[in-house]
This record gives sequence, structure tokens and C-alpha cells, in this order.
Amino acid sequence: MIVMKFGGSSVADAERMRRAAAIIQAYKDERPAVVLSAMGDTTDHLLEAAEAAVKGTVSIEKIESLHVSAARELGVDVPEVYSLLDELKTLLTGISMLHELTRRTRDYLVSFGERMSVRMMAACLAKAGTPARPCDSWDIGFVSDSNYTDAELLEEVWESIPKSLGRYESGAEAEIPVVTGFIAKDRNGVITTLGRGGSDLTATMIGAAMHVKEIQTWKDVDGIMTADPRIVKDARPLAEVTYEEAQELALFGSQVLHPRSMIPCRKTGTPVRVKNSCNIKSPGTLIVEQHSGARPLVTAVTKVDNVTLIDIQSSRMLGAAGFLAHIFNQFLKWNISIEVIATSEVSVSLTVSSKADLSGLAEDIRRVADVSINTGKAIITIICDAFRSSTILAKAFSALEKEGINVQMISQGASKVNISMLVDEEQAGRTVEIIHTSLFA
Repeated sequence: MIVMKFGGSSVADAERMRRAAAIIQAYKDERPAVVLSAMGDTTDHLLEAAEAAVKGTVSIEKIESLHVSAARELGVDVPEVYSLLDELKTLLTGISMLHELTRRTRDYLVSFGERMSVRMMAACLAKAGTPARPCDSWDIGFVSDSNYTDAELLEEVWESIPKSLGRYESGAEAEIPVVTGFIAKDRNGVITTLGRGGSDLTATMIGAAMHVKEIQTWKDVDGIMTADPRIVKDARPLAEVTYEEAQELALFGSQVLHPRSMIPCRKTGTPVRVKNSCNIKSPGTLIVEQHSGARPLVTAVTKVDNVTLIDIQSSRMLGAAGFLAHIFNQFLKWNISIEVIATSEVSVSLTVSSKADLSGLAEDIRRVADVSINTGKAIITIICDAFRSSTILAKAFSALEKEGINVQMISQGASKVNISMLVDEEQAGRTVEIIHTSLFA
């Protein structure tokens, strides 16, 4: 048995859904369980419809048009989708009457995307001669807590999923389960969403609980690359990375699986393969616990734009306990996440997203320290064997010096698989190119 996960762009319209169905059929002998996101921009359109409903306008035109036209092009009749569209319109009418959208209602609202997507795919597969059944995730054992918009799965899913899919795995049931990603239900039967990376988590949770051969996540590139091919023309696909490396890549700008989705497969050692839906013959990149051969010096170079650098310094706190604790408590108070950090006894340099509102934070910190805020920065991260950092940095910094690029901050991660540095955002793309050339030549 395997798990195959397709994101929204892979099922964005009738043509892509048909292509995804063909890929699923090519793997049908391996007994796939399929996990889908909502079609294309459906989730965004649902949220737009909700905002309009709060203001008194009820319209599902964009959502209805996409699904009805896709069904027409695919030549399938999906009455369940029309029922869901009617249910959605009723929900939006209720929102328009109350003029509010609670977190619980928001989860119910966005669930329509995945619920319609799996029914479209099941109908598409059935029309092509491959028996399939749409499954809302709670039908196969997905139970979460009640933290709406960012729910966590409960431990009982490790038992409920195998119980639900055991007959399919054994061959007693023929229909391929096509499962909604991203959503679950709490113990009260209320729909929840699993937050960022929710569809990835659905796929890895099924794969880990069922101890499948591998979990496949289908994208539009030949696996994980040594750099963004839009930036580095000679970027190459990687045959293999570790879970830890994949997590760091995801944290620092690469579109791999969301870090939290790695937790189930790491628990069971279930491998994950990143495949190209446009090149089915490509082997893709395998994500495993440890490298099968020698650990490479460098795995990849990636970047994160729209970063703000905050420098904090206080000579008044020299020798005093609690300086860092006070600083970090202010970030907790204002709910601002730190990305990269470098510290000494009385000074701290750290980065945050440029989207963060720093006005209140800066005011609080200035009571004990001087604060300097600089926008327009980018984080460049080298995913590597950080135990050999001297060799890596010597090559990278020598190349950067020749090009006149100044690194403003450097941080080596505690995971020992990444080294991050800060540069001006306008130099970020060029910095990635230079470092990639120096380390992969």
C-alpha cells in the first residue's frame, strides 16, 4: 500500500484532475490511498465569499463555476457536489444574517473545498474504469481536538485509521479511498481544520498509521532541488534527503512538506517521496531517516525574502541575569515568531517576518535596551553537514567576497544541518547563485 497526495495546483481544473487521475491509475496495483487538497484557489474563494457574506452579500459564483465547469469537461455527474454547493449557500446565508464569522464556522466553511474535490476525483476515476470512493477524513478515523483553524490530531487516530482502512489494504475492498486533506472532526462531531500543512499531515498520518511502502507527494518539479531552479539554472534534483533536512528546507523557503507533517512518518520511519506530476518516470526525491550512503557536504541552498532584522543591545544588563528571558517574553507577549537568532551576553540580533507589527514590541524592549530595526533583508540558508562548517563557510565566503556581497549576520542551527546568513534582499537571488556555484561546482 502507498499514499499519494496531490495539492491544489495538481487538481486545479479538469485537465489537471484528469492528469492526476491517470497517475493514480498507473499506481493502482500498489493499492494507493489518495489525499487531495481543494481545487486550485477554492479555499481563497471560500474565504472571500465569507467576507462578503459578513457584509451582507451571498455569492458562490467563483466556486460553483469552477466545479460545475470541471464536471462538465470531465464528463461526470457528481450530484454530491451540487448538494454541497447548496449547503454552502445556506451556510453563507446564515453568516450574512449574523454578520460574523467564528473560527468554528470558518472551519466548516473551508471544508467544502476538500469535500467537493474528493468527490470530483472519485467520479473521474470511476469514469475511467477505476473503482474509487470519496472519503471525508473523519470517515476513516481522523479525530482532532477542538482548537478550530489549527487543530491537532488525537492519539486515537493511530488505531482508528488502520481499523478503517484495513480491509482495503488487505484487498478485501477494491475501491480506492480518495480522502479529504486538511480537515477532521472533533469528538463532538464538529468539523475542524489542521492548520498550515494540514493536507501534508493527513497524508503522512495515513501513511505512518498504515506502515505503507511510501508516501508520495506530487508536485510540478522533479523532486527537491539543490536550489530554486527559477534562481539557479543549473539546480539539480536530489535523490535523497533526511527528514531533518527536509524540515529545515521547508522552514527556510523551500516548498517541501510542512515540518509538522514529518512528525508521524518520523515516528514510524515511513519514507516520503516527492514526485513530479508532469514527469511520472522521474524517480523524484526520497525523504528518509538517514542517508543510505555518505552524508553529503551540502544538500541545498535556499532563501526567505521579506525579512526584518532587529538588533537589541543593553550595556545596562551586563552581568545581570534574565536579559534574554525578558527579551523573549516580549516576543511571546506580542505573538511574534523569531526566525534566526545570534546572541551575546548583552546583545541580540534576530530576524522576524516583515509582516509582523513591531510597534508594541519595540516600545516594550526599549525600556531596557536600545533597539534598531532594519527591513528589506533576506535569509540565505545552506542545508548541509554543519559539523564541517569551516570548509563550507570558507568556500561560500570566499566567493561572496569576490562579488562584494556583505553578510550581516550568521547563525548555525542547533540541528547541525543548516547554516543561515542575512543579506540585503536585493542581493538575495545573486547570493544563492554564488553560494550554489561555489559549493556544487
